[in-house]
Amino acid sequence: MSSQGGGGRPKLLWKLDIDCPACKNEMVIEEYIHNIPIIGRIILSSGECKSCGFIYRDTRMADSRGSQILKYRVESGEDLNTIVVRAASASIEIPELKVKVNPGAASQGFITTVEGVLQRIVEVMEFLKEDEEVDINVWEERMDAINKALQGKLRFTLVIRDPEGVSKIVSNKEERLNMYK
Repeated sequence: MSSQGGGGRPKLLWKLDIDCPACKNEMVIEEYIHNIPIIGRIILSSGECKSCGFIYRDTRMADSRGSQILKYRVESGEDLNTIVVRAASASIEIPELKVKVNPGAASQGFITTVEGVLQRIVEVMEFLKEDEEVDINVWEERMDAINKALQGKLRFTLVIRDPEGVSKIVSNKEERLNMYK
């Protein structure tokens, strides 16, 4: 069944044999293309190392729109339900919350909602709370702002900087700028 229609089964593009990033044993990555209603054509990549259990997952739009900066203004609780496709190479910034998430070597792309992006930030913040170098007063101030944003009580701007152009915010409110003018 073709993935070109609305909601068909994902179509296998290829399998790649790679060295596992964790243990260097052989690992197989499979890539599929799938057409998801509302979102569009995406590439799903997955693999699991049979030796050490390392799991790789990645999601990105199939069609690049060129290096881009995406901006989305969250003005109500309803806007938290907007779908976000973030490529592994893309950074996320929320200036009003003083949050910036840069991609690292182990970054993986994902599909979630604006609320899901905030939940991921909360997970990282909970982890950072244990760091002795973190100023707990600053941490509490940022967590309070993030929680207000999660409740729809704080307006903010979600900014995605994507050099590959394979991220997307699924909304007619998405503002798209060329990353390199």
